[in-house]
Amino acid sequence: MKLHELQYTEGSRQNDYRRGRGIGSGNGKTAGKGHKGQNARSGGGVAIGFEGGQMPLWRRLPKRGFKNVNRVEYAVVNVNDLNRFDEGTLVTPALLKEVGLIGKEFHGVKVLGAGKLEKKLTVQAAKFSKSAEEAIKNAGGTAEVI
Repeated sequence: MKLHELQYTEGSRQNDYRRGRGIGSGNGKTAGKGHKGQNARSGGGVAIGFEGGQMPLWRRLPKRGFKNVNRVEYAVVNVNDLNRFDEGTLVTPALLKEVGLIGKEFHGVKVLGAGKLEKKLTVQAAKFSKSAEEAIKNAGGTAEVI
């Protein structure tokens, strides 16, 4: 396949709508808007969700829950996942992302204490659980909050 041979998929492209320019265009006179009424006027039409005065669906349904805009979310890594690194490595969020232990960093990385750490590492993260901090210190490493 060459660049000059590329073609659009059938039905993916539609000609622009050209408002009525004379009776022969098929969209002349009222330009496809019909006769008079709210939708024929400039700026006409109803608001999204308006149901002609009937109580709209979004007001008929019960409201539940709440989304905390101040919520802080962390990417989570367990202590036993850090065993893959060599002794004495400086483990940073960038390294964790590179290795694939975390996907998105969110508001930082939090290290949790599940499992056992068998290597002496320097771990840098936004937060540590008490058990994770303990496990890192017991293995001879250090936990640095960044």
